[in-house]
Amino acid sequence: MKTKLPNVTAVAIDGRGLLIAGEAGAGKSSLALALIDRGATLIGDDGIVIDDESGHPVACPPKTTRGLLEVRNVGLVELETTEVPIALVLQLTTLAPRYPMELATTQLGGVDIPVLLFRPGDATQALRAEFALGKHGLAVAGEGQEAAQ
Repeated sequence: MKTKLPNVTAVAIDGRGLLIAGEAGAGKSSLALALIDRGATLIGDDGIVIDDESGHPVACPPKTTRGLLEVRNVGLVELETTEVPIALVLQLTTLAPRYPMELATTQLGGVDIPVLLFRPGDATQALRAEFALGKHGLAVAGEGQEAAQ
């Protein structure tokens, strides 16, 4: 089954999907651009499609805006896209605690995906996002790797 998820930007890092959620103007596209500059691949900007037919939700680009990323003060730019299993949701908010005590989860495609409250906008946000994915993101099946049970 495929489900549209509006108002979410997503990138792929090392075969795992990082969803970036937040209010309009919160910095979703800016964080995605910073991550792309560090080697991530765009999945979708301001909307994605979730395909859960494989048993784990996969983030896919939407047909209508596939490959387009809004760059503030520049406009739309065209980028390569991919689709990968979802591992983590970053919820952009200025109310994010300095140290997360416990992660929330959200159900996507019948799987509990970790959600981390995440402060946007500083110079190290892309690096912090990569650390968050490594520390809190779900493992996904891949070449020579088994999915976490």
